[in-house]
Amino acid sequence: MGHTSRVRCAPMSIAVVTGAGSGIGRSVALALAEAGWSVALAGRRAQALEETAAALQGGDFLAVPTDVTSAEEVAALFTAVRDRYGRVDLLFNNAGTFAGGGVPVEDLDPDTWRAVVDVNLTGAFLCAQAAFRAMKEQDPQGGRIINNGSISAHVPRPHSIAYTATKHAMTGLTKSLSLDGRPYRIACGQLDIGNAATEMTARMQTGILQANGELAAEPVMDAADVAATVVHMASLPLAANVQFATVMATTMPYVGRG
Repeated sequence: MGHTSRVRCAPMSIAVVTGAGSGIGRSVALALAEAGWSVALAGRRAQALEETAAALQGGDFLAVPTDVTSAEEVAALFTAVRDRYGRVDLLFNNAGTFAGGGVPVEDLDPDTWRAVVDVNLTGAFLCAQAAFRAMKEQDPQGGRIINNGSISAHVPRPHSIAYTATKHAMTGLTKSLSLDGRPYRIACGQLDIGNAATEMTARMQTGILQANGELAAEPVMDAADVAATVVHMASLPLAANVQFATVMATTMPYVGRG
């Protein structure tokens, strides 16, 4: 597993962004770089990471192709970051999949279920664990983990059982990390996102199944608005934490869904 990088005078704040090759991950990586962070870009597709890196326009970055479901590859990611920068100040735990979405419960293949759990839950745990270890060991001690939860952590869509279950589990992961991180100045928060305009949500603008059985187009928001929220959460001193936040398209069917 290789990595590529561009060198410049690096800021003191070091961020790791998973799922950085597209969508919300790319937007967050760009926003963090603009705010002065050095950013480690992680994702399965090397070409997509290079495209994100090219968009950083001279920002300090490290691109490490990583499958977050592999403990070995996650360990290699954090080793590469610590070898390059000496520490980890932020993990944006963003990698995820909506595989199996739109499939009724009775038809969902068990292998698809396992694949979603592997990426959305086990992958998030492995990255959080590696970040936690680094933050506990480094000097000065501490750092911040921000988990991408989704509004499905609160209210499901029809035919989304695998995705919804993992996002509910993400809330437990967030709370446990917050509790276990207290002695080590490790803060953990969760950002629940609704209808950011990405490849994953393109179908929402043409029509998506609603709880009443109808198809309806839904409004979306710019992924840059999500990124701005992450930058705000990340910029707080470790003595303060946004435990849970929701950022969503204002008029989407979430409040009152169903």
